[in-house]
Amino acid sequence: ATFVLSALLLVGACQPAVDAPSDIERYVDKSMDELGLPFTAAVRVDKTVYLSGNLGNVPGTLELVPGGLGPETRQTMDNITAVLEQVGLTMNDVVKCTVFLADAAEWAAMNEVYTQYFESLPARSALGASGLALGARVEIECIAIIP
Repeated sequence: ATFVLSALLLVGACQPAVDAPSDIERYVDKSMDELGLPFTAAVRVDKTVYLSGNLGNVPGTLELVPGGLGPETRQTMDNITAVLEQVGLTMNDVVKCTVFLADAAEWAAMNEVYTQYFESLPARSALGASGLALGARVEIECIAIIP
């Protein structure tokens, strides 16, 4: 009986919410679409915007900017800024970022550039990752709120 009750509670917890958001919009990066990549730059659900992870690639290409972590971080942040502008937002609307570093020891170098993009820092998580796309040193994803 306890197992059945637990299973029913679990199934009930997985059901769609009655108030499930119905206002969803996807933003496609046309330059990535032209490269044949199945990539959605951002998804807006009501007033929350979820940005896909961004790398330090030159816009419209699969080439990382040269120079290592510092320039890659700057280009990554510029790419994030461009996605936010497409949605009508700015870096001031970002409330959470997740930073993936190819080498966690490069945290300080990434942070030097990252912090220049915000008037007020959003919440952030960071972790070392193995094998970022394109051999990148950094990837950053964000969540923003429409004011």
